[in-house]
Amino acid sequence: MARVALIFHTAHLPVLCTAALLLAACASTPPARYNAQPRPAGTPMVDPSAGLEEVSIQAMSLVGTPYRYGGNTPDSGFDCSGLVRYVVLRAANVNLPRTTEAMGDRGVSLERSQVASGDLVFFNTTGRANSHVGIYVGQNRFVHAPSTGGTVRLEDMTKSYWASRYNGARRVASGINQAPASVAPPAAPAPPPSVAPPAPVDDDPIAAFANR
Repeated sequence: MARVALIFHTAHLPVLCTAALLLAACASTPPARYNAQPRPAGTPMVDPSAGLEEVSIQAMSLVGTPYRYGGNTPDSGFDCSGLVRYVVLRAANVNLPRTTEAMGDRGVSLERSQVASGDLVFFNTTGRANSHVGIYVGQNRFVHAPSTGGTVRLEDMTKSYWASRYNGARRVASGINQAPASVAPPAAPAPPPSVAPPAPVDDDPIAAFANR
């Protein structure tokens, strides 16, 4: 009987060993290359358009507003620089100059491949550099106020007219220009009122007034 048991045990030994190895493999720690490495806390994601989305949204919301030379509000209408100045001030809290030429000196100059939503794009439409400006909103499109009789509209920069007159782009706003909402700390309790010491007899009232 013992001989039969021994033969049975020996016959099933490979199966038992295989099962033990499988269990050991399931319980073991996977190789290091499969372990996800978390991004260090506080490390920002690199995104050139981060914080500029509101600029694009504001610009798009004004599509259809009538053009008016010298206009700078939705009620009065916009010219190209009036539109850009209005949007960037409201959306990014950046106060730009009123003319396209002066805007062309603000911020950081960008290569074409670096242009992101919310950046300013400049064109030569009158024979001089930076005579026209718009707001890039992504996918080779920009919002601008084109000309008398028109309205604020979305334009394709790859069209031959704009592509041949493109002067460059500048980033005048960024995420850091928009102050994040924060909860105000609780107000500290007011200190108890103090009683001022009596003024000396020889106090100089003119000097006291000057030091206030």
